[in-house]
Amino acid sequence: MARRASRFTRRKKMSVFDIDITSLLDILTILLVFLLQSYNSSGVIINVPKGIELPKSSSESLNNFGVNIQVSKTQIWVDDVEVLNSDTASESQVFDEGGRRIVPLFNELIKIKETIKASEKLSPDAKKFSGVANLVVDKSLKYNYLKRVMYTCAAAGFKEFKFVVMTKEN
Repeated sequence: MARRASRFTRRKKMSVFDIDITSLLDILTILLVFLLQSYNSSGVIINVPKGIELPKSSSESLNNFGVNIQVSKTQIWVDDVEVLNSDTASESQVFDEGGRRIVPLFNELIKIKETIKASEKLSPDAKKFSGVANLVVDKSLKYNYLKRVMYTCAAAGFKEFKFVVMTKEN
């Protein structure tokens, strides 16, 4: 009988595992904290092209959904598609209305506006035209050129401007 008891206890000891998961929980907690810190609740993701240095700001407001217009000294992108490269285009092809409106930018914005309006008619659940332009502008850009970009956006129906900036590091 003593022999059977020793076998039973021996089997019982072999089947019990003692796992310490404290360090695993610590790692998961740290990952959760980092994920929460980097979470962007606006849902707006903007890619900043190479060559654009954003100005710094202490503003905490988030961007709205709208068309993303990225402007560097020589190029303009609309929703990550290049619409103008001033190195390859002549000035007569770029400007009209006395040099106030940028033609390639205007044409692309009109296409986007018409596409949004057409999808509104087809589906009641479609995203409505908001007229918001998220401007990602290089901080060294001259104000006169920025004024042309804003005039062009307004002429195409995008009359609400949101400037995208980098937050200041404390």
